[in-house]
Amino acid sequence: MIGRFLEVSVHAADVLASLEFYESLGFTQASTGEAWRHPYAVVTDGRLAIGLHQHEIASPSLTFVLPELLVGVERLEQLGLEFESLRLGGDVFNAAEFIAPGGLVVRLLEARTFSPVSRAPGAVSKLGWFEEIALPADDLGAAVSSWERLGFVAAEQAGDPPTRIGLTSDTLNIALLSAAGLQGPALVFHDPAMAGRIAAIRDAGFAFAPRLPLPLDPAHNRLLLAPEGTQLLLLTAE
Repeated sequence: MIGRFLEVSVHAADVLASLEFYESLGFTQASTGEAWRHPYAVVTDGRLAIGLHQHEIASPSLTFVLPELLVGVERLEQLGLEFESLRLGGDVFNAAEFIAPGGLVVRLLEARTFSPVSRAPGAVSKLGWFEEIALPADDLGAAVSSWERLGFVAAEQAGDPPTRIGLTSDTLNIALLSAAGLQGPALVFHDPAMAGRIAAIRDAGFAFAPRLPLPLDPAHNRLLLAPEGTQLLLLTAE
């Protein structure tokens, strides 16, 4: 519906500092193109790509690639989607933006802005397996309906009434959370042996956030903040 997921786009005032942070955690830098005039770098763990933009953008935001963007925008507008920003034409890099539930900005591009990276099959970063993007939602039902309209499918839910609803697409998983404490979007990594990863990351000199955003055991789950402020939530279980 809205294309293939490309990256989590974040504003990084110091791209080099963020780049060093992610590379030290086992991410690989990708080769970027010339779509953007501002300094731009991309890191990936093979499943997740994070675009580091030294430019004021809504942060974090989700970026998808939708070929033939002009046609795609017209189709989405016919479905009732309202765009906040449109840059379409034969002499520009085509892009469009809209606001998803909870105020999250979603950007659609007509083409990729970096080259795919080759990593060993099954390789993960020191953070573990990237599972999903967690988003706080005041109204779970309304948020689910909005994401389903964009092509996502509600896959599972937890709690009665639900406090967590997972949605999936062919390129990205999203978890909608109604539980208090999650301050903005978070990138979620899972590993049954996460306690060992947490210890190794701490021993490598990384400092975790003093508090977890959810009622979780800090011995097996932690929150790591990247230099640009991206929340990296490390969980032993869902």
